[in-house]
Amino acid sequence: MKVVEYVVPLGSDGRRRVRHVRVGARVLEFMVQYELRIGGEWHPVVRYDTAHGFAHRDILHWRGPAERRELPGGDYNLALSYAEEDLRRNWESYRARFLREVKPE
Repeated sequence: MKVVEYVVPLGSDGRRRVRHVRVGARVLEFMVQYELRIGGEWHPVVRYDTAHGFAHRDILHWRGPAERRELPGGDYNLALSYAEEDLRRNWESYRARFLREVKPE
């Protein structure tokens, strides 16, 4: 079993945290999370993981409950790839949405 963990900066105030567990090429579990630094603290904005026994994305809010949606496909390898690509393409829109909640216009 191999555990991989790393953090990658995203923009001037964000980061992507990744953790996945593999046996050979097969992903057993994963977590990919985009976080923003606000007021000196890190806040999760969106998280993709396999908690609760299935691959899903949680859209987190400044206040209020998270929105949970199952990721496409049942394979954790494909779901991890989807999560990483979705975050690479959309982190700026996730950031803008979260910051609107922090400081309503």
